[in-house]
Amino acid sequence: MNLENRINNLRNLKSGLHGKDFLLTWEKSEDELKMILEVASLLKDLRGQNISPRVFDSGLAISNFRDNSTRTRFSFASAANLLGLTVADLDEEKSQIAHGETVRETANMISFLSDFIGIRDDIFLGEGNKYMREVGNALDEGYESGVLPVRPGIINLQCDIDHPTQSMADLLHLKNTYGSLDALKGKKIVMSWAYSPSYGKPMSVPQGIIGLMSRFGMNIELAYPEGYDLIPEVVDLARKNSAENGGSFNVSHSMKEAMKEADIVYPKSWAPFHIMQQRTELLKNADRSGLKDLELVCLANNAKFKDWEYNAEMMNVTKNKDALYLHCLPADISGVSCREGEVNAEVFEKYRLRTYIEAGYKPYIIAAMMFTNRFEKPADVLHGILNRGNKRVF
Repeated sequence: MNLENRINNLRNLKSGLHGKDFLLTWEKSEDELKMILEVASLLKDLRGQNISPRVFDSGLAISNFRDNSTRTRFSFASAANLLGLTVADLDEEKSQIAHGETVRETANMISFLSDFIGIRDDIFLGEGNKYMREVGNALDEGYESGVLPVRPGIINLQCDIDHPTQSMADLLHLKNTYGSLDALKGKKIVMSWAYSPSYGKPMSVPQGIIGLMSRFGMNIELAYPEGYDLIPEVVDLARKNSAENGGSFNVSHSMKEAMKEADIVYPKSWAPFHIMQQRTELLKNADRSGLKDLELVCLANNAKFKDWEYNAEMMNVTKNKDALYLHCLPADISGVSCREGEVNAEVFEKYRLRTYIEAGYKPYIIAAMMFTNRFEKPADVLHGILNRGNKRVF
């Protein structure tokens, strides 16, 4: 189907994305999720055909990373640049936040000529998504009071609950791998804990995966050792989604059993829910000694499950001994990035380039979130871009 027909088909989707922040995938309708996926694909194809999709002549996209990042940080910058915006980093240590400036004040001061704010805040359980909403409320007040000429949209670049830009990029990767969203129905995806020599990895990736893939009729197997639970409310949501969309949801405590006949596998370490609760309280109290003690206990417990490594033995029980391997990256690769980790080096190498392709969808997903936030009728704007036909490279 050519670009013009695909753009026309967007009109069949009902969307309330205009002017709305993107904070959790499960707050969006199925049509809205499909809209994001298709706009991302169209932006990718426009660029691939050397057509510039720039829709801004000026403006800022504020990058607020409260935790480290490579892929998501550069994906946000790439998305902003793709649409014509300049990225400005909010370094909290160099701002007046270090001197007690409030969230309400900071949100307005950085937004006078800004169109979007991307936020990563995944360290404190119960606080990251809450912080994004606090920023949103401050922006609402600023816009409604005439302080701000436009209300910047907020993109969740990972919080304590969800990682929507990652899970949506993963979903687009699956859609393109299998040919359609309908083709995902009945596919078995295993979201599995895997061993890591670190203890504090967020739960937002596995939660994002089960929260989103359960919307599309997939058979979800959530696997982890006893005690490595996720946030209960998110697990309940995924189970409910699966029941409503013709899929299944099962929790397993054996990695190898979970992997049997899997179409797709996602071996990824995370810290248990109860540990993240303890860690958050220690971080809030700046209890360095307590954090060190907790780390030692958790690493010792992790070490009991070094056999939770995705390797040839695990791969060989998957469908056709060749399940599609997914990872948000960077993976803990045994013998490469660590002595023992989430995935065997030989197995990871087999799928490495495909994980790069998976990651490569993220800039377009973020750009689509921006695009649909700003434009009430995305199809009309995309038609304008296509008809204009400005070259990206002369």
